[in-house]
Amino acid sequence: MSGGTHERSGPEHRAPAAPTDASGGTPEDLPVPRGLVVLDIVLKTVLLWLVVRTAIDPSWGNLEGKAPMFRAITYPMLAAVLPAIWVVRSWRGLPERPFPWLADVLVTATCFNDFLGNRLDLYDAVTWFDDAVHFLVNAALAAAVVLLWCTPATRLRDVLARAVAVTTSLALAWEIWEYRAFIDRIGERFSAHADTLGDLGLGWAGAVVGALLVVTTWRRQEQLAGLGPAEPEHRAG
Repeated sequence: MSGGTHERSGPEHRAPAAPTDASGGTPEDLPVPRGLVVLDIVLKTVLLWLVVRTAIDPSWGNLEGKAPMFRAITYPMLAAVLPAIWVVRSWRGLPERPFPWLADVLVTATCFNDFLGNRLDLYDAVTWFDDAVHFLVNAALAAAVVLLWCTPATRLRDVLARAVAVTTSLALAWEIWEYRAFIDRIGERFSAHADTLGDLGLGWAGAVVGALLVVTTWRRQEQLAGLGPAEPEHRAG
């Protein structure tokens, strides 16, 4: 026997690999589809035009008596949240992160339902339009929250908690403002409370569905990449 030392082989402990998609790269390494960037810019440009047009002539958007100036301020602010955050990050010298184009598209898209719904008179002409809007808007916002705040390794309960907490808080703030804005209308006074509860319920359901869609997409990408679900960590006893 030689007098050299022998290293004991044992189970290797490796740090969990970063989540990958079907192409083998991590989400932050993947190229951004040019069409997504163009879509985001187009949406913001059209939104700006709608805001200016409505602010000049509220009757054009059927928004007389519906706080048109408040809407003209709120929606551009919402659409500018993510770009503003990334600008501040750059100014403060924080670690660079790719701009979340898909999340920004989802957030910006939620600003259109109000303008287009009122302009085309869909809220009055289509009985289920308002319900669909509350469901879809919260689904889109929840998906954006998950894309921004979670990874494929995040536990499902944490994904749902974050998505529902953020979107439901935003929905509640909106409903409080909307209730106060329309409570003085005789025709809305007796139905506003029930409508608000229904809207919040639909918003909650939309948030859950939006979050689950993102998680399902991530799981599908892992399967296509030949990756199994991450195994739970075991502590040494």
